[in-house]
Parts: sequence; structure tokens; C-alpha cells
Amino acid sequence: PDFSHYHYTQSIEAAKKTMKFTYLATLLAAANAFTSSPSVISSVGEKSLNNVFADSSAHRNRRATIVMDGKANAIRDRITSVKNTRKITMAMKLVAAAKVRRAQDSVMATRPFSETLQSVFGGLINRIDGTELDLPLLTQREVKKVTLLVITGDRGLCGGYNSFMIKKADARYQELTSQGIEVDLVLVGKKGIAYFDRRYKQSIRKTFECGQNPNAKEALAISEEILNTFLSGETDAVELLYTKFVSLIASAPATRTLIPFSASEITNKGDEVFQLTSNGGAFGVERTELEVAEPQEFGNDMIFEQEPAQIVNSILPLYLNGQILRTLQESVASELAARMQSMQSASDNAGELAKNLSMEYNRARQSAVTQEILEIVSGAAALE
Repeated sequence: PDFSHYHYTQSIEAAKKTMKFTYLATLLAAANAFTSSPSVISSVGEKSLNNVFADSSAHRNRRATIVMDGKANAIRDRITSVKNTRKITMAMKLVAAAKVRRAQDSVMATRPFSETLQSVFGGLINRIDGTELDLPLLTQREVKKVTLLVITGDRGLCGGYNSFMIKKADARYQELTSQGIEVDLVLVGKKGIAYFDRRYKQSIRKTFECGQNPNAKEALAISEEILNTFLSGETDAVELLYTKFVSLIASAPATRTLIPFSASEITNKGDEVFQLTSNGGAFGVERTELEVAEPQEFGNDMIFEQEPAQIVNSILPLYLNGQILRTLQESVASELAARMQSMQSASDNAGELAKNLSMEYNRARQSAVTQEILEIVSGAAALE
């Protein structure tokens, strides 16, 4: 019995030593997971661990598996989602930049026609020699009814571009109606159509949808509608509300009288164009002021098949069509610039959020592993 009791006591001591070595090995493996390279174990530790693991070098080179709680896993998934969102917003910014360049190319392509038209119009006005023109499109009337031509975008994700324009148009509508002036609406763009269809459906005269690449055909349809409305006497003035392109980070809602025309404004109004540039990966805008086109010279011996006043009356619809096309292109450029800025802000916010989440994830991961180490140490101490 004495020998049996002795062997039993020796077995208990051996089991305690084995469990101590096992806990020590687990503790070292957990600590090794936070190092960039395998931990270097002292020679004494290696001799002790050889009793538990046959190949300690294989264990050190093995990639440790960290078991995390649900909070850390949820944060990790959210970090992945935020980074994917940032990739999408950056791609949308670059797409908008490419479309801005295309819109600017379209504006530059219409410049020769606009300059020639302005030059011919100025020459005809000089040939008439200041004679008062009795033309319907140049005649001021007593304003009893106004048509508002409102240009908005078809899509969102462009900051306050649509909301600013809609608010300005709504305020102008309220201002005119408070003065006892009747108002009807010609709307361009899905966002404006959706808003005013809910509030002033009875005042909507015509709606048009314009994509990201306006063309002369779309501008012609709009100009014919407002010309017919004005010439038939159904309205006394047409006001244009659009977004004026200022820069990539700023655009301003603008209002101006479209019809009736002012001969002096047509002949003396200059122009400006914008060119999107890039320097070191950053986008910028170059502004170019264009002078007024010189009036074309028509000699006194030149004979016109029609009266100059009739020719002017024929030129005015072409001028209106060109102005509407230019306004559509400028509004599209403003929308795309607003979308570029909005997507840049979204990308910056996503990057900052991913950074903060990574810090939170590391803290949660460290907390979980620290808790495991404390449990291992407590278990080892309890066996002593």
C-alpha cells in the first residue's frame, strides 16, 4: 500500500507539471500572434517545451489562429464594407470628371456658331442704324403672366445642386404669385419635375428630360415650346432659372429674362468658358474670358433680298436655341462638378471612418487576447 501511495503521488506531480507546461506554451503562442516575426524563445524555455512539443520550430512558424468575439468580427466586416464603398465613390468621381471634360468640349464646339451669330446680329443692328425695331421678340409687354423655364438634374448624389435650384425656383414662383402675376412652368430634369408635380401640378405647362449629354435637338424642342407660348400671347415674359458654373467646388443658381430679348444685351454681351485641368492628380478649372464678337461689316452698297429687320427676326430664334443649348451644357457641367465634389467628400469620410474602425477593431482584438492571457495565467496559478 505504501508503494501504491508513492506512485499515485508521483503521478499527480507529473500531471501538474505537464499542465503548467501546456499553459505556458499556449501563453507564448498567443503572445507570438502579435509579433511580426516568430518569437525567440530562450534556450531554457525550449528545453522545457521539448517535453510537450516534439518540434518547437514548426510550432513557431505556424500562423496563429486568433479566436475573436462577435464584436471584433462585426467591426472587421464593417471595415471591409466601408473600404468597398470608398472604391465606388472614387470611381464615380472619376466618371464625373470624364463627363465634365465631354461637356466642356461640347461648349467649345458651339462657340464658332455663337460668335458668328452675334457678329451678324451686331452688323445688322448697325446697318439698321438705330431705327426702332418693331419685332415681337424685342417688344416689351405689360407683364400679366410669366413662364419659368427651370433646369434641374436627372440624378442625385450631387450635393445640394438640385435642392438649391428647386428652392430658388419655388421662391420665385411664390414671389410672382404674391404680386398677382400668373405663373406657369416649363421644367427640364426629372428632379424638378418630381418636385413641382407634387406642389404645383396645375401650373406645369411642359416637361422635358435632358440626359448628361444635351444636344441641339433637345434645345430646339425647348426653344420652340417657349417661342410658341410667347408669340401666341399666352405669356408676356419667359425667365430662365439655371445653375451657373463657377468652379469645381462652387456653383450658383442664376435667373435671367430669356424673352423678350434686348438688342443691346445680345450685341454687347461677352462670354466665358471653363476648362477642366489636372495637376499632380488634383483637378482644377481654368477660366477664360472671351471678348464680344466684332459686328460684321455690311457695306452701304450691299443689297439684301429681305429687309434687315426681317433677317434679325429670323436670327433671334437661332440665338434663343443657342442660348438654351449653352445653358443646358453649363447646367450639366455644374451638376457633374457638384457630383465630383460630393463623391470626393464621401471618399474622404469613408477613409476617415475606416481609420477609426481599424483603431476600434485593434482595441477589441487586444482586449479579447488580454482576457485570454489572464485566464491562462489564473489557471496556471490555481494549479500551483
